[in-house]
Amino acid sequence: MAKKQKNIFLKRVTSAIVALVMLITLAGGYYAYKNIFQSNVNLNDKKSQIIFIPTGSKFEDVERILTESNILKNTAAFEWLSEKKKYKQAIKPGKYRILSQMSNNALINLLRAGIQEPVEINFNGLHTVDQLIGRVGRRIEADSISLFQAIHNNAYLSKYGFTEKNIQVLFVPDTYEFFWNTSVDEFFDRMAKEYKALWTDTRKKKAKSIGYSQNEVSILASIVQGEQCCDNEEKKIIAGLYINRLKQDMPLQSDPTVIFASGDFTIQRVHTAQKQIDSPYNTYQNKGLPPGPVGFAQESSIDAVLNYTKSDYIYMCAKEDLSGKHYFAKTYEQHQVYAKKYHDALDSKEIR
Repeated sequence: MAKKQKNIFLKRVTSAIVALVMLITLAGGYYAYKNIFQSNVNLNDKKSQIIFIPTGSKFEDVERILTESNILKNTAAFEWLSEKKKYKQAIKPGKYRILSQMSNNALINLLRAGIQEPVEINFNGLHTVDQLIGRVGRRIEADSISLFQAIHNNAYLSKYGFTEKNIQVLFVPDTYEFFWNTSVDEFFDRMAKEYKALWTDTRKKKAKSIGYSQNEVSILASIVQGEQCCDNEEKKIIAGLYINRLKQDMPLQSDPTVIFASGDFTIQRVHTAQKQIDSPYNTYQNKGLPPGPVGFAQESSIDAVLNYTKSDYIYMCAKEDLSGKHYFAKTYEQHQVYAKKYHDALDSKEIR
């Protein structure tokens, strides 16, 4: 009888232990499930939030960034899963978009894989490389000072085949996507890659056929674009006119070069005094092309030079309707007729 009671007791104890183990297992499973798959991101009413993880950051830095941004609901749960998924040893810098109600699993997978939110940079509306560097430095991790030092360092630029004077050729206006943690070298490497892609074999052959180097084509294209921003057919006529002047050893006498030399891009009317500016970029004072671009030449402007319209035009003048279009002339006498119309229009509008 005693033996039977003992067996019953053992069975009850065993059942209790099994039940306890099952309870602990279920509790542990729920804890793990909760820490892995339930939402651990709190953005209140926002659908998403951007965070930046600087180069060289450690796990503690990432956790601090998330905590200071009030993103994590449960820091301990984030730490626990980061350890399990070995994220602590795989920190990747960059710009990340955190979505509302993300689970720890989704958040850590995003950060561990380095799935960044791209940064878009365009060069529209800029005139100088220093302006460009200022814009780029505000959009990527590489700071403006480092970029500025590189773009004014001939030894550094030589590996790309440029100098401080002509480096502007490298940058073709467009909208480019970068990762936020792009370094100075990575930025220039990317621009060099884009420039190389632009200069196809066909474009190289055309440049050679008209007797100009790639740099010279881009420099002339920047002048053409300074005269005509939008009309691609007129760009070709302007390019042909300037090539006529170069062939006849005449100064280009281009207003955009004077404006670039002055550094004042608000000028609406170039006067005689401004044409006297002592600068290698002033094509009223110097024959031939300037030493570098006077702006960022668009692809269409480069193609306009490569496919310029052949003509006998030597002179050009903006039309009096201020539409941005031009009159073209073969003689100085005809040019003077057009010039008077244009200057009278400027006077009537009090553009001094």
